[in-house]
Amino acid sequence: MKNFKFLLLLLIVTSCNAPRATYDYDQKMEFTSINTYQIYPDLKSNLSQLDEQRMINVLNSEMNEINFSSSEIPDVYLNFYSTSYEEPSRNNIGIGVGGSGRNVGVGVSGGIPLGGSNTYLRVTFDFINVKTDALIWQAIVDSPFARNGSPEERENQLRAIVQKALEGYPPNK
Repeated sequence: MKNFKFLLLLLIVTSCNAPRATYDYDQKMEFTSINTYQIYPDLKSNLSQLDEQRMINVLNSEMNEINFSSSEIPDVYLNFYSTSYEEPSRNNIGIGVGGSGRNVGVGVSGGIPLGGSNTYLRVTFDFINVKTDALIWQAIVDSPFARNGSPEERENQLRAIVQKALEGYPPNK
């Protein structure tokens, strides 16, 4: 029973930090015919140079996992760009004072935030049809991101973001 409580707590804590994704796509596009890609030539990712290279390496690895191959004459360009934002901590301690007497109640309460704000990374992935230069698929992933993490931690975070994005490809029509 003690292990069950610990497992439940661990599940709750880790589920709050999981990447969240939204997907959109061109409904007229036939995605089964797309199997080659190339990173967008004019990439402006807004990531640091090291994180950008990590992201490209992770993308190449994960694209191979879903049976895409890199090509000089691709079917799609794969573009990605990011923004970061901070969200205030939702953890706080509540303090309250109250009193009552003769069917009258009075109360005052307030919250004291714990910890600092959380940094999130929003990465947008675009598949652009090379022939028509049109956007055919897009994933937007929001994920906690530790900018002061070790290179291995940052790569693992980027891998989780890419995997979450590619879960929605190909789209279910």
